[in-house]
Amino acid sequence: MNPPWSVIFLTTLIGMGQGLFLALYAGEVYYFFSVSNGNPVQMSLMGSALVLALLGLGLIASIFHLGRPERAWRAVSQWRTSWLSREVIALLLFLIIVLVWGGIKLTLYGAEGNLFGFLIGLLAAVLAIFLYICTAMIYVAIKCIKEWHTPLTVVNYLLLGLASGLTLAVLLSSHFQSDMVSIYINWTVFFMTLAFMSSVLSLYRNANLHKDAEFNTALGVKTGSIRHISSSKVERSFGAHEFFHRASLNAVFWLKIFFPIAAFLLPMAFISASLIYGDGMLITAVIIQYVGLLAERWLFFAQVKHPQNIYQQP
Repeated sequence: MNPPWSVIFLTTLIGMGQGLFLALYAGEVYYFFSVSNGNPVQMSLMGSALVLALLGLGLIASIFHLGRPERAWRAVSQWRTSWLSREVIALLLFLIIVLVWGGIKLTLYGAEGNLFGFLIGLLAAVLAIFLYICTAMIYVAIKCIKEWHTPLTVVNYLLLGLASGLTLAVLLSSHFQSDMVSIYINWTVFFMTLAFMSSVLSLYRNANLHKDAEFNTALGVKTGSIRHISSSKVERSFGAHEFFHRASLNAVFWLKIFFPIAAFLLPMAFISASLIYGDGMLITAVIIQYVGLLAERWLFFAQVKHPQNIYQQP
């Protein structure tokens, strides 16, 4: 498929925002149960603002994917049957609850362990996890695309979001000298390792899928022999534009090598180096990891074999 950059930015940005909030809320849980001193309120406020900024940027990116942006409100109308509608509702609720959580931190500045804030944060954490599931299920539900129709899609969305959000949390906790910094580093390495293993497993699975699509299955015709005679010589059709990325096989191959290194291995190396060289290494880790995530999400769309790829051969 031809990867839509608006959706690539949408899913990576909100995924990082969700992961960052879950990391921030973990600090509150640790404090609430007296496991650590938690995060400074300044960090929670800055973190909340970053979460809202990431979600806002994701929403802005999504607008460019809409054919009729003025009808975007209709996306919530099919929540009974559509994972897309559920995603929109969960995203809006999550954004509002994070705003309330940040407001509580601002209003009760310096007061940690507030029960009301703890419960509001718990609601936001549940919504964050549900949002990961909704976003992934949009693609899992498309049964004709075997590359997406697997539990690994949900697992990857969750793990990649958590890993990227935790990397950002490590940077914030180091900057604000939080007692959680060592805990965040441990969790980040743990989830990056899981995300690396899950991503490699997904690449292996998709590379070894049995490709049984042909003209008959693409058109839904059970009998007869169908062959492709010619494509448009004047203008590319909508199908040819949307379902063919036109990148070389060599470029796709090297992206498969690049993204696990950029999204997981290099960030872990820079996080380790930050213990000696400071926050500059953590900023580098965040930037490199996000570039790796963009490559991963581009491949997520580009690698699929949609029935349109058989019928609409360029």
